[in-house]
Amino acid sequence: MLCTTKRLSTTFKYSSLASRSFASKASKMTSIASVFASLSGDDPVDLPSRFSDLKKDIFKDNLIETWRKVITQLKPEVEEVAALGSDAIPRIPYNQIETGVDKGIIDRVKKVGSVVVDGGVAEKEALGWKQSIREYAAANKDKVKGFPADDVQVFEFYHSVAQTQARCHPALRKTQEYLLNLLHVSDPQSEISLGTIMSYYDRLRIRKPGDSQFALGPHIDGGSLERWEDAGYRACWKHILDGDYTRHDPFNVSPRLDAKFDLYGAKGGCSVYRPFQGWTSMSDVGPHEGTLKVLPLDLKLATAYVILRPFFAPIRGPQHLDFDDWRLDLESTSFPGSSQGRTQELNSLTHPHLQLDRTMVSASRLSPGDQVYWHSDVVHAVEAEHHGAGDSSVLYIPAIPLTVNNAHYLKDQRACFENGLAPSDFGSGEGESHFAGRMNPNSVSAGPSRQLLGLEPFPCPAGASPGAKRTVDKANKMLFC
Repeated sequence: MLCTTKRLSTTFKYSSLASRSFASKASKMTSIASVFASLSGDDPVDLPSRFSDLKKDIFKDNLIETWRKVITQLKPEVEEVAALGSDAIPRIPYNQIETGVDKGIIDRVKKVGSVVVDGGVAEKEALGWKQSIREYAAANKDKVKGFPADDVQVFEFYHSVAQTQARCHPALRKTQEYLLNLLHVSDPQSEISLGTIMSYYDRLRIRKPGDSQFALGPHIDGGSLERWEDAGYRACWKHILDGDYTRHDPFNVSPRLDAKFDLYGAKGGCSVYRPFQGWTSMSDVGPHEGTLKVLPLDLKLATAYVILRPFFAPIRGPQHLDFDDWRLDLESTSFPGSSQGRTQELNSLTHPHLQLDRTMVSASRLSPGDQVYWHSDVVHAVEAEHHGAGDSSVLYIPAIPLTVNNAHYLKDQRACFENGLAPSDFGSGEGESHFAGRMNPNSVSAGPSRQLLGLEPFPCPAGASPGAKRTVDKANKMLFC
């Protein structure tokens, strides 16, 4: 019987450290630098010969013409984004999330895959979260870890009171529900409940004026080589690899559920299906002040370019962008910007047709309490330098739907919450277990807040598909039986 939440006990036992369902990916606490080759300073490593074989296995002759079409269509798209700048990122007032968003804006969000949501959280409340975090850090100053190690600005905090309050805030819940509603399944049996949000615990950032160390260049999370190497992940690009990128649908989640985003146990890699990454601002921040940058090109087109790029190489150098300046490359093991156990990175040499120096645009000015979200396939970055006068502070809070795999992670995350440990994606060690003032799970209010944290059974959404009903049922049994 599906959706039998009322039959389930709302009590549960936290797993012991020895029986955690998701093994930690490191023997000690990881820093955000661990998943970025550009931050860690590691030299590029040649890939094994099997990656040349992989390219030959995947390639089809009609992809040469598809490549021509993609790089030709990129030219006007690049010019449009370069002209618009920050205005290329759509903005939605939070009150429209509640009352109805103009179809033109929805179409724009779905085209470029990113959005700013104004308001929803009062400025005073968001600033209060930042102050609470500073007090939490001060009360535990001898145990605080993060990046950079000598002057922490990306904090390895997961269980502060402020973070929990933000994750559970009604405006964030409503926004995430809205965004997940933009997604769809092509198979009603797909085991995902887009009407059910859950929380994924991540870090926070309080970036100081003048900082130039936390410079995340253009990248796409969710692994790198896995996009081609894993058959399930590769299925997400079926239409692109069949030669018709225009049929690619970034908002169809059915093929994503079999994708393996991490084949190499990447430190800091994300184990859940995360269709929208996001953060909530705790400061007033604008361009050149250490804020987010995204690539708001047509998401279908940009994704097609990234997926096709390993099959082609420049003849005279990457600065030459015309079709005739590129050749087929199936012999090398090169997957530009990709490496084992890292995120997918991009720059003007690895992906020159994107003209990232012109098309990576900063989010326009944000106030405390504003939210920013971007699709998991969107190229994004953090401004290399913070030239503002105040801090650039954010809470990393994505929009996550319930899936069976996500529920497995949630079960482990719940145990980590109770014990004050870093979630398994972020390492092991003592974490915040000995921190004063961390959040007590028993203090979370009943209802939606406890549900998204895995502390109460999930209700079955109205009109749920067969797959969604099964997902909720399996998740509740896993978490509470």
